[in-house]
Amino acid sequence: MLRLTRRDMVRGATLAVAGAALAAPVPAAATALRPSGPHGTRHRGANTTHIAEANATRARSDSAPEPFDEMYLNRHIEGWPAEEDGGGHHHGRTSREPQQSTEFIVRVDDDELHVMQNADGTWISVVNHYETHRTPRDAARSAVRELHGASLVPLTV
Repeated sequence: MLRLTRRDMVRGATLAVAGAALAAPVPAAATALRPSGPHGTRHRGANTTHIAEANATRARSDSAPEPFDEMYLNRHIEGWPAEEDGGGHHHGRTSREPQQSTEFIVRVDDDELHVMQNADGTWISVVNHYETHRTPRDAARSAVRELHGASLVPLTV
């Protein structure tokens, strides 16, 4: 008599699931992964929604962020656009090439907080460069929260 063990049962079930996944038709799998439309309906060309969202983000990033000067959690934060010819970070671009990102100066209690604009228009700071923000003001506020009252250390490059 053939005795079935749990190991044999798990191995058989795993092979059955893997075989079913490999046997699934590709068009059906592609349809299941296609994003939904705005009202939850699936339709051809649904990826245009993502393109429109990316263009909207890029359009927002084309306009310069607003200067700010405020108190946030008992810290003075301020920010303003950098001068066009003032030694910003050019990342290997010559002066004849157009600038694609906006240079912005941010200070927390009169200490400079280095912020950078990503290609998608979001902003990051040196305090937490894994978290993106919509504006330099949001990045400064996040840095204040992350600092927990500590002062900024000058960034030397």
